[in-house]
Amino acid sequence: MANTKTAFDPSARAELVRRMEQVRPDKPPLWGKMNAGQMLAHLNASLAMGLGELKVARKRTPIANPLGRWLLIYVLKWPAGTPTAPELLATPPAEWSADLARFRDLLERVGSRPQSGEWPRHPAFGVMTGKQWGALTYKHLDHHLRQFGV
Repeated sequence: MANTKTAFDPSARAELVRRMEQVRPDKPPLWGKMNAGQMLAHLNASLAMGLGELKVARKRTPIANPLGRWLLIYVLKWPAGTPTAPELLATPPAEWSADLARFRDLLERVGSRPQSGEWPRHPAFGVMTGKQWGALTYKHLDHHLRQFGV
């Protein structure tokens, strides 16, 4: 079944914030190498990328085509350990409450942008619409929240 949740839906954003608030800085992941602080810093970097505030180098990938992009955004479950851009891991975690406040702000800013506006090119998925960015943002955040059991 296709993913229909999006960062453009205020109730979906509220759900993501509630779930993030359930993660504690010392909570171990169910999979992967990131600790909770690194995961939150990574999500903040990805949200900044979606706003065009963090530049990330383009990658040559087979998913930068309409079918691959659609499958990964709307249909397929991402496996644990899916690789990410080094730029999205470069910012070390700050103080937890400050990073959490930044998460709330960035998520609200992404979700408040006009879907029909111009969106940055995704480094792996290529040119995407606002609708695709909204769905991808929700799916990415959900993936990492599930990584921490929330």
